[in-house]
Amino acid sequence: MTTTVTDEVVDYDEAIKRYDPVMGLEVHVELGTASKMFCGCATGFGAEPNSQVCPVCLGLPGALPVVNEKAVESAIRIGLALNCSIAPWSRFARKNYFYPDMPKNFQTSQYDEPIAAGGYLDVQVPAESGPGTETFRVEIERAHMEEDTGKSLHVGGATGRIHGADHSLVDYNRAGIPLIEIVTKPITGAGKRAPEVARAYVAALRDLLRALDVSDVKMEQGSLRCDANVSLRPRVGDPTSAEQAEVPLGTRTETKNVNSLRSVERAVRYEISRHAAVLDAGHKITQETRHWHEDTGVTTAGREKSDAEDYRYFPEPDLVPVAPSAETVEALRATLPEPPAERRARLQSDWGYSDLEMRDVVNAGALELIEETVTAGATPAAARKWWLGELARRANAQGKGVEDFGVTPAHVAELDGLVKAGRLNDNLARQVLDGVIAGEGTPTQVADARGLELVQDDGALEAAVDKVIDANPDVAQKIRDGKVQAAGALIGQVMKEMKGQADAGKARELILAKLT
Repeated sequence: MTTTVTDEVVDYDEAIKRYDPVMGLEVHVELGTASKMFCGCATGFGAEPNSQVCPVCLGLPGALPVVNEKAVESAIRIGLALNCSIAPWSRFARKNYFYPDMPKNFQTSQYDEPIAAGGYLDVQVPAESGPGTETFRVEIERAHMEEDTGKSLHVGGATGRIHGADHSLVDYNRAGIPLIEIVTKPITGAGKRAPEVARAYVAALRDLLRALDVSDVKMEQGSLRCDANVSLRPRVGDPTSAEQAEVPLGTRTETKNVNSLRSVERAVRYEISRHAAVLDAGHKITQETRHWHEDTGVTTAGREKSDAEDYRYFPEPDLVPVAPSAETVEALRATLPEPPAERRARLQSDWGYSDLEMRDVVNAGALELIEETVTAGATPAAARKWWLGELARRANAQGKGVEDFGVTPAHVAELDGLVKAGRLNDNLARQVLDGVIAGEGTPTQVADARGLELVQDDGALEAAVDKVIDANPDVAQKIRDGKVQAAGALIGQVMKEMKGQADAGKARELILAKLT
């Protein structure tokens, strides 16, 4: 008996006790080239629908494709960065299937002769105990070149999907944009941590592609999309044991076009729980595509998944093979940047961050921001404090990213400089930050315009201290009796008296000098 839809899931921990999850992740990366894969059309995101098309990417009769050289170079660099072997000879193929977003009724891709194969990517996942990380190696089956499809817009329904829609529109601007599809080998041995590993892999891949500067990797715009294949097999031992490795793989489902790191983890976790429910009920898993619903956190059935032979691949007759010389490959290898994991380790050492602090920086997506801030003159501690403290707090409260406020690393470094110079304390610096976010100018310009500056008049500070001591005799007596920590209450009163423009350190010194 087969089933394609079930609303039933079992508890994730219970599923893992009985089944061993196996994953396969297919990541599609839109390359950041100026023109499409086989024609000269522009690739800009958000253009007027069907304004970036020509006879080639529309598949009109007689139009002949020409390979984008920059896209091939990017594919080779990606393969090298993933520790793949670069094929000295590869060719394109036609992948035949009929769908409105394919104007040619076939996709030009690579099948049995990809440009890169046989690599790996080491990813870091949080240690199961303690603040450190553990390394998990994900084996790469292949990375191949292809073209993207057009984009269908289903109008009139409640979900934006074809079911229930009144009609559909197609925008072919995206058709023909260069894609690299990176396919893993079956990922085994992750056990309970399979969803974490899936997320960590896509995150590490995104970081690598960003470092290579081959794509903007904006998942929310579809520049990087993940198809998550999941299957379960009976658990007979530890997930990493040889005994477990001998158990045949189960039937997989493929959750299509997952477009955020959080959703990758959630979709894999959900499918594991759903598969377990189907198998526990005595049913069989149907090999099919699934749609991920971000709002409800569930997947629903798409179509039964085709096998390779269903696409009737055959060599593309209008394109010559891609045959990079060994010299070309080595020249491209020389352009590879420092691997992101090595870069993070170097920066952590340079900045003196603990493992937990560095993990927080990476998880917040603030590594580049902090690096640029330190380069601009801030201390690593101050850069981390402002980006992961004040700015992260505001971002979380407003549902934004820390980079969405218009505050630059140069701004944060300048703000830190004003604090170090003694012009501002943290309270005044926060007010200055408000002005920067409001578009009032640089930190110095905001401080000047708002008249924000620590009072340097020791006489005025001393007068405020005397007034606060007189107004709080009980607290003053505690300090005289040796309870120095009580000075904090008086410091707060002094700051209030001077509207936040007192030097808290000087206020403390004066209070203790008068009362001890």
